[in-house]
Amino acid sequence: VGENRTFLLSACHDRLPMLRDAVSGDWIGSFQGHKGAVWSCQMDETGSLAATASGDFSARLWDAVTGQSLLELPHSHIVKTCVFSPSSKRLATGGKEALLRVYDLPKLLLNKNKDNSGDGGGKPAPSLQIKQDSPITKLVWLSDTELLCACQNGKIYLWNTAAEAPPSAPVHTFDTQEPAEIRDMEVRVVSPSGTRILTVAAGSKVYFFDTSTYALLKSYTMPVHFKEEGGCTLHPSGTKFVAGGSDLWVRVFDFETG
Repeated sequence: VGENRTFLLSACHDRLPMLRDAVSGDWIGSFQGHKGAVWSCQMDETGSLAATASGDFSARLWDAVTGQSLLELPHSHIVKTCVFSPSSKRLATGGKEALLRVYDLPKLLLNKNKDNSGDGGGKPAPSLQIKQDSPITKLVWLSDTELLCACQNGKIYLWNTAAEAPPSAPVHTFDTQEPAEIRDMEVRVVSPSGTRILTVAAGSKVYFFDTSTYALLKSYTMPVHFKEEGGCTLHPSGTKFVAGGSDLWVRVFDFETG
């Protein structure tokens, strides 16, 4: 956005995602247009685009500078998650209908411009759709083609989205030890080893997987208040992690011992 600033984009049940200065906390603006709760939001790497997923059966692409809605992406049920690819050229969405969608953003924006000029275009459609075994809760890109899709059945599917046709099977399935909803998921490269670790919160446990070997590195049972609402994040050093739950406490744990 031409400025050396850090931004925070947040969303909740009031239908109005808010953009703030992440250092001062000052409110910058709100994105107006959704008619239902906004369950997920993200800014792209450039800070010029934002995406939101909503209970109004849609996801939206926004101009993060002006707040203008660029694309409304219709779905058939509640959309719980949306995420930009590293290049910002693709957007993945998922939710209650258990259908993973991937959108080609430059193509959709070009078609919208054609539609506005009377040259065609039509409703924005995904370039790829992959049916899942369970409703989708979280999505994380590993690259512009590799996409992790977490579901309510406690499984995380790694999909190769490079081809135009839906793949017949995932590249790999990460399976947690209890068939509970994946509530939280992140990927972090830890230093100095350079290992890329997938951190997962599901049921009463946190899990840590190596995304290169697919091996389960660690899993720990968390305090009782973690089971319904808990989330977790791994420190960049890979030596400790933070977890919080519905008891309003945030706890720091040793990665090696739990």
